[in-house]
Amino acid sequence: MQTTTFDDGLTLTRVVVGGMGNNAYLLDDGAGRALLVDAAAEPETLARLVDGFTVETIVTTHRHHDHVGALLATARLTGARTLAGRPDCDDIERRTGIASEPLWTGDGVQLGKHRIGVIGLVGHTAGSITLVLRPQNAPVQLFTGDSLFPGGVGKTGTPEDFSSLLDGVITQLFEVFDDDTVVWPGHGEPTTLGAERPHLDVWRQRGW
Repeated sequence: MQTTTFDDGLTLTRVVVGGMGNNAYLLDDGAGRALLVDAAAEPETLARLVDGFTVETIVTTHRHHDHVGALLATARLTGARTLAGRPDCDDIERRTGIASEPLWTGDGVQLGKHRIGVIGLVGHTAGSITLVLRPQNAPVQLFTGDSLFPGGVGKTGTPEDFSSLLDGVITQLFEVFDDDTVVWPGHGEPTTLGAERPHLDVWRQRGW
């Protein structure tokens, strides 16, 4: 478990769950309200994580099975509304039996006084989203799901999907946010845009 506390009372907690080492992230606003990113697996672990908080929202970064394994159980436990990228919502409902409200670029998710932005990135799936948190007196925090990792973008099914994802990551993340922006991926350790920026040309040359 990894916890980061920001000046404005926000706390971010990361836990790793499931056989594929998925990250689940809990954001709490310091007043008891919380948002969960990716109820991926191990509902018992997530139940302990959210204990004592009013989880208002669960956001799923994309439709793949390893990111939704505990969604139904956690939503039932907490009574939270569930949200996901619009193009992935139908498949998430088929996999889990619970409907998600659609999100896409320009939308926002409220956590107390904090508005968390949404960026759609097509490529790993058609409906992958990145969440944008702007804490007070701290770098921007990006929750990228499987769209961006330390060392490259996420797996794609075709060269066209790869180009779409890499182009989206460059134009909507690297060209928008500063180098100190923290990237919290769907698997593995966090990184920063500054650490990854020098490798963008290598990623494109490496290709799909």
